[in-house]
Amino acid sequence: MTDPSIDLDAACVDFPIFDAKSRSLKKSVLGRAGGRIGTESKVPIIEALRDITVSLRKGDRVALVGHNGAGKTTLLRLMSGIYEPTRGHAAVHGKVAPVFDLAVGMDPEISGLDNILIRGLFLGMTKKQMATRIDDIAAFTELGDYLEMPLRTYSTGMRVRLALGVVTSIDPEILLLDEGIGAVDSEFLAKARDRLNELVERSGILVFASHSDEFLADLCDTAIWMEHGTVKEFGPLREVLHHYKGRDVLAEHYAHRDART
Repeated sequence: MTDPSIDLDAACVDFPIFDAKSRSLKKSVLGRAGGRIGTESKVPIIEALRDITVSLRKGDRVALVGHNGAGKTTLLRLMSGIYEPTRGHAAVHGKVAPVFDLAVGMDPEISGLDNILIRGLFLGMTKKQMATRIDDIAAFTELGDYLEMPLRTYSTGMRVRLALGVVTSIDPEILLLDEGIGAVDSEFLAKARDRLNELVERSGILVFASHSDEFLADLCDTAIWMEHGTVKEFGPLREVLHHYKGRDVLAEHYAHRDART
């Protein structure tokens, strides 16, 4: 069995923008996409990712950092196969679990229990595999009788609990995670962090886009700093975060954690 791997070689992702009438429209689109506008074509092109060269192997735990719109989610989608490179090459080997939106693959009109099954299938699990996990997921969510009710009756925090229960029960070879779990209370978030750590241990490769230094310190040891659709720096997590934020944020995190204990 081949170990999981991700190899990107000068990979680019371009988005053509049709029917643009003015430079102001192009600027507006650029502001949302975070890339760069190509001006050589009659059709404006958003260069969302440019010349990305990255090689990841089993055991890699990589943080994606950068401002909103820097290209982090686009890079995750390229690694997952959702996007194909418009130039360059991308080769991904292994079972990929892309977790970009915790609500994707969930139906508001059916029960929480039925959504556990559907979400698991969406993430590549089988019905049999999910059937063996339902009791554990239900216990983790602490939703009780709400699991029999339609998802549309759930609060945002309850939906996140359900989605996290499913996500942290899967067995991926490549886990691509875009943080979206801020709607739950701190006590449950601590519980979820333990499950996420166990999930990372089961996965072959982790790539995690997050603005939380604490989460990154718990789950990752290296980092990719994205800026305007390019890799600005790739190296040890502490060094990259230090350069990105202008201070040793992990030293501060560890000092605060030690003070609490």
